[in-house]
Amino acid sequence: MCIFCDIISKKIPSHVVYENDDVIAFRDTNPKAPVHMLIVPKTHIPSVNDITPNNALTATAMFLAAPAVARLAGVADGYKLALNVGRKGGQVVDHLHAHLLGWPEHAEGMEQKEVLSV
Repeated sequence: MCIFCDIISKKIPSHVVYENDDVIAFRDTNPKAPVHMLIVPKTHIPSVNDITPNNALTATAMFLAAPAVARLAGVADGYKLALNVGRKGGQVVDHLHAHLLGWPEHAEGMEQKEVLSV
């Protein structure tokens, strides 16, 4: 079992900011920006290279959730989505995920929003 699967199953605690039937989003424990969330499909797909016609809708759910996660984090007017693929591409956890990074004007005073379930 991977660490993201353990977070999804609530075996490992995390700071969840968004969750629906298809994805979970939580704060990155090693942030690279004032706002750094991970958007993770609940179905285990190792990487972008493992997306198939059978699981493409699960992968798409990450992108559908991104605007809501960005809104909750206060960066809806501009943010970066990044996907790392394979070790040489910087992927550390073998579970498909998107990094949502943002630089709000007043990030230091930003409070965490409540979890949004849709």
